[in-house]
Amino acid sequence: MMKFSLLILTTLGVALLTTDLPTENSVKLTKVAEVPGYSEGIVFDHSGNAYISDIPNGTIYRITSDGQANAWATTGAPNGHKILADGTHLVCDGSQHAVLHLDKNGKLLDKASSECEGKPLRAPNDLTLDPRGGFYFTDPGGSDEKNPIGTIHYVDAAGKTHLVAEGLAFPNGIVLRPDGKTLLVGESKFNHILVYAVLAPGKLGGKNVFAQLPTKTGDQIDNQPDGMCLDRDGNLYVAHYGMHQVQVLSSEGKVLRRYPGGNLTTSNVAFGGPNLDQLYITGALGEEKTTPGGLFRLDLKGVKGLKILPK
Repeated sequence: MMKFSLLILTTLGVALLTTDLPTENSVKLTKVAEVPGYSEGIVFDHSGNAYISDIPNGTIYRITSDGQANAWATTGAPNGHKILADGTHLVCDGSQHAVLHLDKNGKLLDKASSECEGKPLRAPNDLTLDPRGGFYFTDPGGSDEKNPIGTIHYVDAAGKTHLVAEGLAFPNGIVLRPDGKTLLVGESKFNHILVYAVLAPGKLGGKNVFAQLPTKTGDQIDNQPDGMCLDRDGNLYVAHYGMHQVQVLSSEGKVLRRYPGGNLTTSNVAFGGPNLDQLYITGALGEEKTTPGGLFRLDLKGVKGLKILPK
């Protein structure tokens, strides 16, 4: 069995000084790279290379610091993505109904999760690592507001998959706060972020609404929360699909900023760069099914993302 170990660079239990966020009109948005199809799952390896998932074409691209995008792996329908302390990769893949475990070169090692309590997974979407050795992931397959069958699962350090929440209308982006006590999940079809107390690894308390997000106006085509990440001050960055935006929420759920997303169908976010003050954003330039996928970068001077280091 594999052990999902990581170290989050932060001081748990110690209050961090709050950083002033740059204003919306002061941030610089830069296009880093473009891939053929709608992109997802932005993540960085220990050398600083970026990886994004081109879902329609079943390909994960590795993007170097100079913006060169090269096909790294073909899996089927790759989506959310995380890199472990040993340099191997976990990738949610809807077409394989599994969370895949890939080596450093993109070769499939095994399936980290493909069933839960004897039932096959439907379409894993996104995941977050647990510093205690496991990971949580969402499975929205076939769910919406009229058919809320979406689920959240936990894979423990021994590799067993547990059902931890159900009855959701497309659970999507997912983030575990670094103290391991709070799980945040985007419920896309209701345009809000849910919060769960983590009672123990793989055991959640009841759900509550953490934040209701802004709704579409003008030329915005949708309003669904997608991938998410945190900065060191506890602010939550939400890729807001169809809104051309990234919403920044305080630790209390208040909308603090509405940054440009570059992509119209904004899908996921992650901090990168040598100072961890650059927010990278995936999605598609326009409609998901008809336009290329873009990777954009927001320079957020004075902001620091959470850094994950190998043990």
